[in-house]
Amino acid sequence: MSSVRIECVAKEGCRIGESPVWDEKEGALLYVDITGRKVCRWSPVTRQAQAIPVDAPVSSVALRKSGDYVITLGTRFAALKWKEELVTTIIQVDKDKANTRFNDGKVDPAGRYFAGTMAEEIRPAVLERHQGSLYTLFPDLSVVKHFDQVDISNGLDWSLDHRTFFYIDSLSYSVDAFDYDLQTGKIGNRRSIYKLEKEESIPDGMCIDTEGKLWVACYDGGRVIRLDPETGKRLQTVKLPVDKTTSCCFGGKDYSEMYVTSASDGMDEEWLSRQPQAGGIFKITGLGVKGVPPNPFAG
Repeated sequence: MSSVRIECVAKEGCRIGESPVWDEKEGALLYVDITGRKVCRWSPVTRQAQAIPVDAPVSSVALRKSGDYVITLGTRFAALKWKEELVTTIIQVDKDKANTRFNDGKVDPAGRYFAGTMAEEIRPAVLERHQGSLYTLFPDLSVVKHFDQVDISNGLDWSLDHRTFFYIDSLSYSVDAFDYDLQTGKIGNRRSIYKLEKEESIPDGMCIDTEGKLWVACYDGGRVIRLDPETGKRLQTVKLPVDKTTSCCFGGKDYSEMYVTSASDGMDEEWLSRQPQAGGIFKITGLGVKGVPPNPFAG
């Protein structure tokens, strides 16, 4: 695999870069900076990122069928109008909890927006445990809670036949699978399909390729790993020049490029001097596989 190339394309440096999503219409990469409180859009043409500031930690962004975007902001699902830089709340969750926020989110093949919560961190990956839940925002703007007792609700995606939902609760160090009912959005029969090894560290964001294999960004592990969800085997490891790799998605004209977000929060000056690209956005080419276009929220 010597053809694999890694390039830092957006060097502005996020505090916690997350939730990369390819916007085909704009020919651009969307992502968020959670603690930097901004939604960003990077253009491969101008090689510049535009950023829209928001009023709370913003943890995921998704396309919207009717145009523009939906985001998870604090404990709210919200709509974002890009040109107007206008954010409007759709609905709030975790109303009984003063100390949680949304984390990763993604839209399922039927246009429902899945996203989970976690306790606010004391420092990276250190927090009050079992405070999070997994939610779905339906196209009619109603919300369902699937389960609670989550530590850090993280990566999610669906199998190519839409019958399996993949999910990561980071501090379980496991990639899990559920049976999925696309008609109803219901999940069940949870099981672990891969346990991370020590050097892989903490599983974070995740995406799927057109061969049905999962790619998982390993926070503090400085890598993305490719897994076979059927066999539970790791097929490939791609190491990056930063430790805090947070999430990944496919993008570009034919979805053959992988984009990886990273974080710099929790790194001291000495660490940052060794990894000056921490918090940057990386483009990986030459993987030899393509990704699946993101689903837009149908509401």
